[in-house]
Amino acid sequence: MIASVLPTYSRAPMTFVKGEGSWLIEADGRRFLDLGAGIAVNALGHAHPALTEALTDQAGTLWHTSNLYHIPQQQALADKLVDATFADTVFFTNSGTEACELAVKMARKYWYDKGQPDKVDIITFSGSFHGRSSAGIAAAGSEKMIKGFGPLLPGFTHLTFGDHDAIAPAITDATAAILIEPVQGEGGIIPVPDQCLKGLRDLCDERGILLILDEVQCGVGRTGKLFAHEWAGIEPDIMMVAKGIGGGFPLGAVLATEEAASGMTAGTHGSTYGGNPLGCAVGCAVMDIVTDPDFLAEVNRKAGLLRQKLEGLVASHPDVFDFVRGSGLMMGIKCKVTNTDVVNAGYDNDVITVPAADNTIRLLPPLTITDSEIDDAVARLDKAATCVVP
Repeated sequence: MIASVLPTYSRAPMTFVKGEGSWLIEADGRRFLDLGAGIAVNALGHAHPALTEALTDQAGTLWHTSNLYHIPQQQALADKLVDATFADTVFFTNSGTEACELAVKMARKYWYDKGQPDKVDIITFSGSFHGRSSAGIAAAGSEKMIKGFGPLLPGFTHLTFGDHDAIAPAITDATAAILIEPVQGEGGIIPVPDQCLKGLRDLCDERGILLILDEVQCGVGRTGKLFAHEWAGIEPDIMMVAKGIGGGFPLGAVLATEEAASGMTAGTHGSTYGGNPLGCAVGCAVMDIVTDPDFLAEVNRKAGLLRQKLEGLVASHPDVFDFVRGSGLMMGIKCKVTNTDVVNAGYDNDVITVPAADNTIRLLPPLTITDSEIDDAVARLDKAATCVVP
């Protein structure tokens, strides 16, 4: 008999009932140091007082009206995002998947309104992840996500990640945009080098196409800048955001320049819940914290400490771990043993990591993790590694 919850997940045997900062408390009372943060969602940890206050205050006044009316909290959050980024305008969604849908629509509508309706193709890369909608799985193109779900949405050209020489020849008269994650998350925490992002921006400018960045996982302070592309000194035309922007409340957004968004007029897109007062009140509280230069400086400092200790961990277990890669507090450890064995050994030692492709474990701790918690986390990972049989 099928479970009452559709069995599409292979869940770990834990049931968490409470969160405090960098910690999750199991129903049996065990305390787990959370290096997953809900897959980079709980950017400010669990039950952050500023987020709790913002949510409860808003919940006591107004939950929902729909986008048929002006929403002050939505306007406030849009203004904060526009002031802090390249963007001129923002559309709010409930998730990164919905942000992907709009980013694809926006790019194609842009060219349609320019009198070039055949420019619909979007170049994407192997190892990418852009959500599990029809557009998202078609964009990524991996067998794991598309098998059994055909026919796929057409209009995507898939290139091998890192094959620079293949990109320019792949651009045709039908190419509308290039879509890429500055740091691949599900793909194994693989950063795109700054010079490559600069090269993509230059190529898009030279060929007159749009650059779409997916910063759903790597954005909102995760790499030590508000958004990861800032390290390369470039700006996209369209950007997908979610996860950390809501600090745990379902919230996403598409940010765009006025030019790229010019085709999105009244009636071309919509959302019942997107940008509701609850989500945007929390998003405003998140932005007030993560845009503080001192906060981002602390993220970078702690990232350096974590990286140093992880390098030592890898050196101590050469039969278990291969190397560390990543950016900021978005770290991946490439494993020599099966990565899920390491994740499960972590559970046994009360520390949470997240598996990813390329036999990698992800470490995506709250940006508020303390130095002592970093020490504790690496000590627990060290114990976990001793339990794994190479």
